[in-house]
Amino acid sequence: MKILAFDIGGSSVKYAVIDEAGTILTKDKKPTPETREGFFALVGEIASLFAGRYVFSGVAFSFPGAVDDASGAIGGASALPYIHDFPMRQELEARLALPVAMENDANCAALGESWLGAGKGHDDMAFLVIGSGVGGAVVKEKKIHHGKHLHGGEFGFMVIGADHRILSELGSTRAVAEAVADAKGVPHDEMDGEKAFALAEAGDKDAEDAVDAMQEALARAAYDIQYSIDPEVIVLGGAVSERPGFAEGIQQKIDRILKDVEIAHIRPVVAAAQHGNDANLLGAVRNLLDKMAVGKK
Repeated sequence: MKILAFDIGGSSVKYAVIDEAGTILTKDKKPTPETREGFFALVGEIASLFAGRYVFSGVAFSFPGAVDDASGAIGGASALPYIHDFPMRQELEARLALPVAMENDANCAALGESWLGAGKGHDDMAFLVIGSGVGGAVVKEKKIHHGKHLHGGEFGFMVIGADHRILSELGSTRAVAEAVADAKGVPHDEMDGEKAFALAEAGDKDAEDAVDAMQEALARAAYDIQYSIDPEVIVLGGAVSERPGFAEGIQQKIDRILKDVEIAHIRPVVAAAQHGNDANLLGAVRNLLDKMAVGKK
């Protein structure tokens, strides 16, 4: 069985042919179109590109926003206004003449890691996507927990600071960059997360303090997640999670929290994601396979 998978982002459309075991047979990317018709044209072009080489059982999509596969629409907002509040799944199925499944991008990344990555072998998993903000997902019994308002796993909204600052403000790469810029007295647009982490790795005290504060916020969030939904593992995604020692640093801070909270005996386990950008594509395929399996019952 071959699946055509798409990961739709603000700047690029990643696509791949993946089999039912999760093997990526080929992949590539193209710039994201600026219009809805341009988007449909690109998807059709890519499908036609592979038509002579593969017989597809379906097409899997990872989208930003509040994706509701049941209704076929994508709510919320994203960098791509044309994908929202429109019967997207139905239109894709009509144009591609194949079954289509679509899911939120963070949820897809979580499914990919749950299936074949850091969450493999676990039924229950929490997933944190760490970037300029913090997103996430909850996996229960290998399925996404969407929640009543499709906000399951939106950990970035957790209030972490005493002044009601949220995790996206305190535990993101943006928070590190802005803290370093402020300490150095330079404009925020002259500092980004990559530069800030490079300074920290070179021993810069201001940058080290900023990274330390970020990891402390994420450690507190991980502790709260553990004692609210009790996952087997908390997986960290986003490019920053791939930095050597990053997940271990958060784990060390969690262990310090446990020393102070003597009543707490369950140790949250954090692990870095294993599939990077491919997790979204893999998770989109897993979502389609699950949907097809339900349809056969």
